[in-house]
Order: sequence, then C-alpha cells, then structure tokens
Amino acid sequence: MCKAVKPLIVIFIGILFLRCSDEAVGPGLPKRTIADLTAAEKSLCESSNKFGLKLFREIVTQEEKDSNIFISPLSVSMALGMTYNGAAAATRDSMHATLEFSDLSVQEINESYKGLIEVLSYADSKVRFQIANSIWYRLGLPVEAEFIDLNKTYFDALVRGLNFSRPDAADTINAWVAENTNGKIQEIVQNPIDPDIVMFLINALYFKGDWANKFNPDSTVVDSFTLHDGTRIECRMMRKESIFGYFQDPLFEAINLPYGDSSFSMAVFLPKPSADIDSLAVQFTEENWLVWTDSFFEKGMVLHLPRFKIEYEAGLNDILKAMGMEIAFIPSEADFTNMTPLRPVWIDTVKHKTFVEVNEEGTEAAGVTVVVPVFGGPPLLRFDRPFIFVIWEKETKTILFLGKVMEPKYE
Repeated sequence: MCKAVKPLIVIFIGILFLRCSDEAVGPGLPKRTIADLTAAEKSLCESSNKFGLKLFREIVTQEEKDSNIFISPLSVSMALGMTYNGAAAATRDSMHATLEFSDLSVQEINESYKGLIEVLSYADSKVRFQIANSIWYRLGLPVEAEFIDLNKTYFDALVRGLNFSRPDAADTINAWVAENTNGKIQEIVQNPIDPDIVMFLINALYFKGDWANKFNPDSTVVDSFTLHDGTRIECRMMRKESIFGYFQDPLFEAINLPYGDSSFSMAVFLPKPSADIDSLAVQFTEENWLVWTDSFFEKGMVLHLPRFKIEYEAGLNDILKAMGMEIAFIPSEADFTNMTPLRPVWIDTVKHKTFVEVNEEGTEAAGVTVVVPVFGGPPLLRFDRPFIFVIWEKETKTILFLGKVMEPKYE
C-alpha cells in the first residue's frame, strides 16, 4: 500500500457504476438475470450512473488535489431513493431531478430499485455482493404507513422504532451497519443522538470478489509511485502478464479487470503524462462512460498495479444542494409529509462512508449512506413560566432596572 501523501486514485468498479445491457450473466443463482431487466429498470440504472458520475465530479472539484476519493453512487442513490418516498410537492420534484429519475413514475422508480436489488445480488455466483437497507425512527414518532410499506416492499428495508434517548441507541444502529459491511464500516451514527433527529435512513453495500485472473503474490515488489506534485514514494506494486481488456484515447489509457465469472469488473484509467488527473475526472460523464465501456478490446500486455486500501468519508449536504435539491435541507420549505405528518421536517445530514482494499486476490469494498431527517423550526424559547429580566446599559454594564415576573399581568 502506498504511503505518505495521499494521491488521488480514481477507481471505477462494476458494482458502483453499472452498465445495463441485454447480455445474460450466464448460469447461476439468480431468479432473474440482467437480460430480464425491464425498460424502467434499465432507465433507473442509467439514472444511478448519471447521478453518480455528477456526484463524483462535484466531489473532485471540492477535495484537495492529493486526496483519495472513493464513493458508492448506488449506495447514495438508494438511501436517497428511500427518502424520496417520504418527500412531497416541490421537495419531491427537486429530489426527482437531482437523482436523474427523468420521466420515471414513483411506482416505476420503486419497482426498479427492487428489480436491481434482486438482479445485482445474484449477478455472479463467484462474487459476494449484498445490498441492505434500514430505517430507524424515533420511538413514538408518527410515521406514515405508506412510507413504511413502500420501503419494506421495494427496498427490503428493515424498519424499526428505537428509543434514541437510550445510551446504546447509536450502538444498535452501528451494529447493523457493521454486520452488513462485514465489519469494514463500524460507525455511521454517533452518540448521543441529537433530540431533534427523527429518523435514520441507511443503505449498506458489501462487495468481495476475487480476480478472474489473480496476481501472483510472488511477483509483487517494492516499487515507486509518483504523486501529483512529482514526489516519488514507495508502494507494493503487483505485476501480471496476461490478456486484458484495454483501450486508449488522447487523454488516457484504460484496462478492465474482471472478477469471478466476469459479471463484475474494475476499470482503471491512467491519464497520459501530458494530462492532469482532474482534467480526466471531469470527463466522466454518462455519455463518455457508455462509449468507453464499449471500447475495450483484448490485448496482451504486462500490467503493474499497486496494492491499496482506502477509507473515505464525506458529508454530502453542500454537494446535493449544488446538484439541485437544496429545498430538502431548508426547514421552512422542505416537505416530507409523506414520511410523517410532523412539520417542519427537513434533511439535516447526508453522510457517506466507504472502504476498499485491492490486492493480489481481488477486491473487498463496502459503502454506507445515511440520510438524517430532523424535526423542528428555528430554535424556540418560550417564557411561559416565571422569569427575571434586566434593563442595562451596554458600555458600563449599569443595571437600570431588574425584575422578576411571576404573573404576566397586562391591563
């Protein structure tokens, strides 16, 4: 694993940026294959990609140039997809646009998430990929029955009322997160839980896949890696001579490394020496992605790829606001009446955490996204019991009047 200053590593893994196609994934466990995807499901897949690529570009512009970035667009999309079921009016419209749902109806969106969960979970019998969703609401909170039913039915979400005042409340939620990421992400909620928080909507993804053509550990050597500023550091460089999916254009070279039975893969993009990594990152649009994934051809070559491990965390509030759903974060304007009749409820936090490890065997990755709605207006202070008041001069701090009100008479 490379050390010292963190270089920007751009990684695109099949589980995160999904290419919907009409090709079956071969014999295996699934009740449905990718070939069985409906037109709406394919459209949602494209929506997730379009949203995820835009999210990535936004993050790249905000992070420092030498910072590693690793996100799960599918995780963010699913967590916000569950939240979308609780939004109404202009708030729902803004989320619809931000999530790139295009002309899909609410019913089609929900049915398509359900279909993707079913298909992706069994796309490759040699790869472990699991999707889990949960909703934890403050015990006693009035929650709309339809909101719960939709997320149970279409997202297979665990829905549970929890006393957020209990000292172990956050531990309970974090235990679910750890279990559904195979221990790779241990915490997404912190104690104590803010009394204004009404709910946590959480998506967790876990991926573990061995390379279809593994690297020999004996071929891994100590080598050098050049950082963004030209500094050279040591890393553990894997080496393999084989036939790979490959293509290049004037900006970069790319290689495709399949896992398992090749339903999932990792595509790695290396900027040409004359190109900047960030100038490459901004080229990751849906249109380019579709062209690039159709451009790989088999080529015999010697591959050198460093082992690496990344743990990444990001707050997505500002980015999602910039992408078009600012209304969902504004107390006086957000409308989540399809979630709960309480007003006002708005999104306080969208938090994203990921983990990835790439080595000779393959790749292990996990991602968690939590959406945190809160209740209340601006801070409220009610003088509805006996109080003391003082009239004073600011500069000398001289008290002019001092009183105690036990009964606010006014005649």
